[in-house]
Amino acid sequence: MSIFHSSTEDYNRAGFANIMGWGSKPALLVIDVCKAYWAEGSPLDISHNPAGAAAPDSMRRLLAAAREGEVPVLWSKVQYIHPEMLDAGLFYKKAKALTVWQKGDARGLHEPLEGLVPDSQDIVVVKQYASAFFGTSLASSLHTLGVDTLVLCGVSTSGCVRATTLDAMQHGFRPMVVGSACGDRSPEIQDANLFDLNAKYADVVMEEDAVKKLRAGWS
Repeated sequence: MSIFHSSTEDYNRAGFANIMGWGSKPALLVIDVCKAYWAEGSPLDISHNPAGAAAPDSMRRLLAAAREGEVPVLWSKVQYIHPEMLDAGLFYKKAKALTVWQKGDARGLHEPLEGLVPDSQDIVVVKQYASAFFGTSLASSLHTLGVDTLVLCGVSTSGCVRATTLDAMQHGFRPMVVGSACGDRSPEIQDANLFDLNAKYADVVMEEDAVKKLRAGWS
């Protein structure tokens, strides 16, 4: 996927943005998808950004392809159980919006979106910080499954998608970020983060390419 930026030529000359390429055993990871990002009045709402509003449909197509190809599907979700949000640590000092995931929060913003719900055979990891790898069993589960390529989608691009992508690469998985299936608060934030991820840590790929690979299953 070509991502254009005023610094594209400079990055290319410096040796960034090479193609990592797909492995043969992909899995799909859906990151933190819940009503909080598409509900009017939510502090995390990204639906005013057209790319953010369209992202769930792209995610649904990826999920359908993964089901068809019988590749592993994994999900991350956030949950805090301490009444004073102590389990959010310093993260809460920066982002008070994290209370949408506090146990018992009456807004119900933690609930899943229609068509984006884990099945009984899927793996769900519960996290408290940005990366789905930090403090969870995700890396161990992926290694046990034999996964070599991680297709990433979800929210937000600049936050949990970015942090998870970086950790995926550092754990030895090939991160394939589907740009159309990720969302953020503004086009500028979305595009800048996709550009930087593609330059350094991942291949940012088109939805149709990811669908084809997921549908084909493992080779």
